[in-house]
Amino acid sequence: MSESFDNGSQDASTQDDILTSAGTPPDVPPAEQEMEKLAQPSGALALLNVFKHRNYRLFFSGQIVSLMGTWMQSVAQAWLVYSLTHSTVLLGLTSFASQVTVFFMASFGGMIADRVDRRKMLLVTQGLSMLQAALLAALVFAGIVQVWEIIALAFGLGLINSVDVPTRQAMTLDMVSRGDLRHAIALNSMMFNAGRIVGPSLAGVLIAVAGEGVCFALNALSFGAVLTSLILMRLPQRSPRTSGRALHEIVQGYRYTLASPRIRTALMLVAVSSMFGAAYLSMMPAFARDLLHGNSTSYGTLMTSVGVGALIGAYLLSHIHERWLMTAPVVAAFSFGVFLIAFSHSHWMWLSIALVLPTACSLMLLGGTTNTIIQTLSDEHMRGRVISHYTQCFMGMMPWGSLLLGWIASHVGVSDAVSFGGLVVMASAAVAWFSHRDVGVNPAAAQ
Repeated sequence: MSESFDNGSQDASTQDDILTSAGTPPDVPPAEQEMEKLAQPSGALALLNVFKHRNYRLFFSGQIVSLMGTWMQSVAQAWLVYSLTHSTVLLGLTSFASQVTVFFMASFGGMIADRVDRRKMLLVTQGLSMLQAALLAALVFAGIVQVWEIIALAFGLGLINSVDVPTRQAMTLDMVSRGDLRHAIALNSMMFNAGRIVGPSLAGVLIAVAGEGVCFALNALSFGAVLTSLILMRLPQRSPRTSGRALHEIVQGYRYTLASPRIRTALMLVAVSSMFGAAYLSMMPAFARDLLHGNSTSYGTLMTSVGVGALIGAYLLSHIHERWLMTAPVVAAFSFGVFLIAFSHSHWMWLSIALVLPTACSLMLLGGTTNTIIQTLSDEHMRGRVISHYTQCFMGMMPWGSLLLGWIASHVGVSDAVSFGGLVVMASAAVAWFSHRDVGVNPAAAQ
């Protein structure tokens, strides 16, 4: 047995049976009872209540600064690649390189998150991310940057993120109480998208005035805030766990996730929506320059609008009633596909901005509700691994979609390529709806 369950009510033979069947299925009544704790009145006051936790206040203040820098770098990197090459294929390849490692390595990162001190691990990953941004800035300032170097550094950042993201997500419940979990997830999403609003806007202006190198340099500096917040945190000691073979624990995590039809369905929707839908973000420079006949400021405006839409979705997440939590991913996925198709055929800037708002909002609701479901239903000793599967489906599938859409766009155009992705997303939502109606929309239904 690779690890022990400290629940005070199961004997050793019962624990062995549980491990044989990939751990306690996430849909058993105890987990459902935990979900019921989230069925509380929600609103602005409930969101603000999360800040009573000192560690979360530190986390929030550090992350929001760093995320602005991260989005500045993301926008500057895509614009730099497209400016140097005017190639949708290389644009998609850069996005592919930055996230493909997450697809292959996130499960390993989740296993690490279940084993180690998560705060200390984040100090390492965030420090390495700072170094990556600094190297990219140095190459641009020196005037010697080449596309292969951008792609290589993007690949390195993806490798770092494969450990950083599941560790950071799993640490949420270490900082707040379970009753505040859904609101903390909503705040995390709002923080992420606030950075997405400010970062691209600043990047669009800075690229036009001073060039891409300034964006990379400011991102490197922004990591100082998150590193400081992590150093100041004082998290409670986690119960010691016995670690088994790494491969066995990774497989055990997959078996645990597949034991829950609710988690499985939500993750399927996220995976399809990310690969065929969310990859439209990698095509945004082409939308701004070729379809809307704009410049870097237009690109920054579109990305800012994406952030605004996602921020709205994050706020709505905190208001979704418990009884609709399991249905929300299906509805959000279908809505995402519809608005994505509409956005892909817009040739007016004002209309594109208007359509990208509900598009980004729907994707945010899909990801946020799925994140809430898996964090609520997952046991503590499995949380890092289950979250890593979410990371694989959301971030890990996106590079394959970027590569695919980049190739399709080179043959049929950006609009038709993104429309095709939207149709696939809608089809996956329909399949999920008709295949899993027996799961029910009420989490208590299975009890």
